[in-house]
Amino acid sequence: MNTLYPSITASRRKTLPWRKLASNILLWAFLLIVAVFTLFPILLAFFGSLKSNLEITTGSGLLPQEWKFSNYAQAWEVANFARFTWNSLFISFFTTVGTLLIGTMAAYAVARIDFIGKKFYVFLQSSTLFISIGAVVLRPQFDLMVALNLQKSLWGVILLLISAHATVFFMLIGFVRAIPKELDEAAYIDGCNFYSTYTRIILPLLAPALGVAGLWSFRGAWNEYILPLVFTMTQPDLQTLTVGLASLKYGVGDAAQPQLMLAGACLSILPMLLVYVFANKSFMQMTAGSVKG
Repeated sequence: MNTLYPSITASRRKTLPWRKLASNILLWAFLLIVAVFTLFPILLAFFGSLKSNLEITTGSGLLPQEWKFSNYAQAWEVANFARFTWNSLFISFFTTVGTLLIGTMAAYAVARIDFIGKKFYVFLQSSTLFISIGAVVLRPQFDLMVALNLQKSLWGVILLLISAHATVFFMLIGFVRAIPKELDEAAYIDGCNFYSTYTRIILPLLAPALGVAGLWSFRGAWNEYILPLVFTMTQPDLQTLTVGLASLKYGVGDAAQPQLMLAGACLSILPMLLVYVFANKSFMQMTAGSVKG
């Protein structure tokens, strides 16, 4: 009977590499399918942007019969992309900075201080995540900006986008709570107060989280459509890319121009790709232990 066990163990060892190989094949097949479904719409939009209007409307193949790179130049001129790109960058940059500033301060205060109404504040933040009232609040938001005399400025859109910082708040509070309180105590011993501890200790340790939260905020502000549309209806020079793309839907004589819309959409993707390249390291970084012992 004892001689039977070594043979069984040896057979199991022989089957393990095959199981591992099969699991790797299934894993890579799944990842390949996900990549195809993710990249196919982008490739479809890119190749469509290089087609003529006739090719798109007649439903030709994936690749264009005649590569029309002039669609990008035409879209840039027709949609005034230079101005719209600046407006989108302006809104996205200041929204990201303001959201990160308020989100980190709120997360640090909630994680470190016990104050009256703390649970109610967290409840209000969480309620904005689970209760979506959408366009219902557009009129009150616009009336509020009229009262502040910001209805004809991009700052009104920026303030409203910064106010929707609940997701970033909950994203950062977990990272703040993971930072040992011993670091705060050590900073107090060295002469730091609550605010200098926030700027010198907490913010540097939150660098990976700030990268992820910043990418999230930038993407949301860059893709925002309703607020810029409402606030720039009477001011075309303040329109963003998402609003300006709508003007590419119809060309001269009200003829549909889908190739120009696709070209404009491809151009609008480029800034997001650049931001992701710079913030990609934040997804890979992990906080190391700061306190030994």
